[in-house]
Amino acid sequence: MLPERITHGFFKRNVLEVAPEILGKYLVRKYTDGSVEKFFITEVEAYNGILDKACHASKGRTARTDIMFQEGGRIYVYLIYGMYWMLNFVTGTEGDASAVLIRGLKGISGPGRVGKKLLLDQTFYGEDLSVSERIWIEESNIKVRYKTTPRIGISYAGEPWVSKPWRYVADSELF
Repeated sequence: MLPERITHGFFKRNVLEVAPEILGKYLVRKYTDGSVEKFFITEVEAYNGILDKACHASKGRTARTDIMFQEGGRIYVYLIYGMYWMLNFVTGTEGDASAVLIRGLKGISGPGRVGKKLLLDQTFYGEDLSVSERIWIEESNIKVRYKTTPRIGISYAGEPWVSKPWRYVADSELF
């Protein structure tokens, strides 16, 4: 039986539901040479819309954040330090402007390393995860235990946003 691809319905929910539930699923990447790799998702962070001062959408709808204001199930990528593409999955319904940042995969720690391993670039912006031929999420049927912590690297957002326990890390005994 083929693994089940995660569809839009999974992502069209509140980011605080989607983020912990995406842990333990497989991120599948088909590269240009035809090779396919599956990665167990181990660490994510939730960014909860325009009121969340750590969320890019808090500054409003711009060319950069436009995809975040669309319905869940699309990819939001952005470049940091001129060299690392950050991978995010848009969640919620149109206008929610929320996303889950993929911070870690089994054997890969840090969102910059994730983007580098997946060979991400600006062409992934807006990609539909339910039909993409090069990146998607598959069910693993593994129930993941996890811990929550404050998000990383968002001191600019101030309180209460820096203290929100919206970073989700899978129990390391699973991987």
